[in-house]
Amino acid sequence: MATHRREGVERAGEIRLKDATGRWMVLTTVLGSSMAMLDSTVVNVALPRIGRDLDTDLAALQWTVNAYMITLAGLILLGGALGDRFGRRRVFLIGVIWFAVASLACGLAPNDIVLIAARALQGVGGALLTPGSLALIQSGFHPDDRAKAVGLWSGLGGVGAAIGPFVGGWLVDGPGWRWVFFLNVPLALVCVPVALRHVPESRDTSVPEGVRAGAGGRRRFDVLGAGLGALALALVTYALIEAPSDGASPVVIGAAVAGVVLGVVFVRVERRRTDPMLPLSIFSSRLFTSVNLVTFCVYAALGGFMFLAAIQLQVVAGYSALGAGTALLPTTVLMLLFSAKSGELGQRIGPRVPLTVGPLIAAAGMLLMLRAGPGASYLTDVLPAVALLGVGLVTMVAPLTATVLASVDAGKAGLASGINNAAARAAGLVAVAALPLLARMTPEAYRSAPEFEAAFRRAMPMCAGLLVIGAALAWWQVRRPADDPALRRSEPRTSCAVGAPGLEPEPGR
Repeated sequence: MATHRREGVERAGEIRLKDATGRWMVLTTVLGSSMAMLDSTVVNVALPRIGRDLDTDLAALQWTVNAYMITLAGLILLGGALGDRFGRRRVFLIGVIWFAVASLACGLAPNDIVLIAARALQGVGGALLTPGSLALIQSGFHPDDRAKAVGLWSGLGGVGAAIGPFVGGWLVDGPGWRWVFFLNVPLALVCVPVALRHVPESRDTSVPEGVRAGAGGRRRFDVLGAGLGALALALVTYALIEAPSDGASPVVIGAAVAGVVLGVVFVRVERRRTDPMLPLSIFSSRLFTSVNLVTFCVYAALGGFMFLAAIQLQVVAGYSALGAGTALLPTTVLMLLFSAKSGELGQRIGPRVPLTVGPLIAAAGMLLMLRAGPGASYLTDVLPAVALLGVGLVTMVAPLTATVLASVDAGKAGLASGINNAAARAAGLVAVAALPLLARMTPEAYRSAPEFEAAFRRAMPMCAGLLVIGAALAWWQVRRPADDPALRRSEPRTSCAVGAPGLEPEPGR
């Protein structure tokens, strides 16, 4: 067994998709990341039932979503760095196990306080497993297969996220909302042994042992930076969620100001540290910076849409939880069929067109969702909207993921993946916290169909507007990696980095 594992490590960067190891790696990383993706969407369908069961208001439902997002977004950079240094497979597996245990606690929660706390613990596990899943693919596959592997990961992972509302609805209407969380336990029981048997270990070897080390040669990690980032997000989120009920109270204003101040302190600390969690030098790549700005706009819109649409279909349109989940199945089918092809298309034509056209198509789908009012027909009112949203997601998700990794050296795949995931999760939690405030929802809005419908009609154009901004940024700023001056100035890459997923280097690089 030891010999097998040594050979696995030596093969990092040479695994082919046609090999059994390559197929097992895709399966394992998809299973692990799908746990986090499922929980990001499946819970939305269960929110009305959770609210009635635990007798909570809208703010508690927002915290049920955002407690998970805060720890995930705040710690995901640290998770990526831990994987790069200590072994991506090792940290990935710790995250899978942690996530499963926290999910069990969520399912057993007797009240909303315990549920919210367990959701925060889930986010810690997600911060360990999410960047590791993609980094394992980036560092393990042969350059010729990376684009297709990332496309498969994006597509199948997207299917996991899209199928979440359907699965959640079936569970909520059947055994109950608690099984939404229990579902993660069998996924982990499959993922862990497969990863131990078939996935080779990999780590960032560009930093020798002892570099950035403390006394006694022990490596240090930026716990201060992670804590500041998570606390800043928590305070801003608290202010946004509590503002509808408390107004501009001293506590709300104080939390908002403190969150902004801590955000500034976080940036200053990261700039001055010799071993930062977030090396600001990575943003010298204009492509990397631009794509993360696009990511923020896109995932803010999607986070807000997924949170509100699941409630809209049940409270206003009168769908069951299963009906509301099933309504999004066309998105699942489109992602399953075409995401890998979308990744290959992005490789051929570059990221600019997919990242411009995709958000615009998705924005049109969100605006069509305004037709999903009382007594809405699925075929004429809901299906066109979710199908158009699916086409937009297919167009942009795989090229977006591939372009992020193509903009940095392969040795920093975990860090790049972590930053991009942090941007996506932070965008989602800010949207879930801010949209009810901007749309003027009251704490009891989800109990009243007319009130929620009016707020939903105000919120959807905001989500679509964010997608339009993302499309404009992509058209204005996103280019091929070979056109990025920061990448041209960088040292030659190893074979593991050449042909990074989504975009091949220009001839002569």
